[in-house]
Amino acid sequence: MNHIIQAKQYADFITVTCLEWIPLIEDKRFKEIIMRSLSFLSAKRKVTVYSFVIMPNHFHLIWQMLGNHTREKIQRDFLKYTAQQILKILIKEKSPLLERILVQAKDRKYQIWERNSLSVPLWSSAVIWQKVEYIHQNPVRAQLCKYQEEYKYSSARFYYNGNRDWDFLVHIDG
Repeated sequence: MNHIIQAKQYADFITVTCLEWIPLIEDKRFKEIIMRSLSFLSAKRKVTVYSFVIMPNHFHLIWQMLGNHTREKIQRDFLKYTAQQILKILIKEKSPLLERILVQAKDRKYQIWERNSLSVPLWSSAVIWQKVEYIHQNPVRAQLCKYQEEYKYSSARFYYNGNRDWDFLVHIDG
């Protein structure tokens, strides 16, 4: 827990949902865009990522802002960047999904993420571990795998097998 106690802000549990729960991030390439972006934010010492899962139509993270970085700004930039990268591919490939994400808003033609993602500050070890377990059980509950550590786009293998697939992950207990 050292990371959380020493930081200026609590860690946050966030849920980001694809527009209208469309399975936009079912594609492995889109999951990889999210992973690379988290790796970049970690390498630039803007965030510490403790846990995550990327499902076909949403993802969950436990992360903590570092230094003077605010969750609002980091999250806004992260979601904008990942949406732009996903959209580039959808447009280039003339994906039929484009029709489903067409919004014709004043500031955008297409929309990847629902607005106002859920964010919950995590203020105790018990609550943090509850959220870690919730995150890791997500693919099991969705019947994407039998055991949580089987699902690739999750921090479960890191926590249960010590697997270092994702260089940016930091164990919640330090």
